Amino acid sequence: MRKSVYTLALLSSTLFTGCSSVLNNLPGVYSLDIQQGNIINQEMIDQLRPNMTKRQVLYIMGSSMLIDVFHQKRWDYLYSEQPGGEARKQKRLSLFFNGDKLIGVQGDFRPSILPVIRESNETTVDVPARNLDKTLWEKISGFFNDEAPIKVQEIQTEKTIDKKTEEETPSEEISTKPLEEAKPQALEEIEN
Repeated sequence: MRKSVYTLALLSSTLFTGCSSVLNNLPGVYSLDIQQGNIINQEMIDQLRPNMTKRQVLYIMGSSMLIDVFHQKRWDYLYSEQPGGEARKQKRLSLFFNGDKLIGVQGDFRPSILPVIRESNETTVDVPARNLDKTLWEKISGFFNDEAPIKVQEIQTEKTIDKKTEEETPSEEISTKPLEEAKPQALEEIEN
């Protein structure tokens, strides 16, 4: 009985390990693309030029994947891709610096000799200036503040009252009292 259980377990384990390799290669089964490291393409490499600063290279390529403590003048970029269960493809690029300037490129990519000409996809739009009577803040504060329009009206009415009194009686003194005090005097003069 025990021998049959052991042989059955041994036989089933060998069958199941064989099934795992068969299941990976079944047609119609989706497997993920695995990408690791810094994405490197020829377009990025073509932008590199000798005597570029480290900051410019960092802007184009991104930060390096490997930083070697003993070789500070060398930046290594690694990129591996395994599309859908196929064999893994690995690309490597090393950039060499002298001080702050790029002096060399080594690896699976070579920069092209021709300059990179990229079409601009940016569009410039000229927006005409808006002529506004009031700013947004003036409109908002106008809802909560009733005194500002009244003051303007009071000043205008005081000026008109002052002008009328000057025209009627030039020899009399013109009162510079507030509007509330000026109204009764004007009414008394009209009644007389």
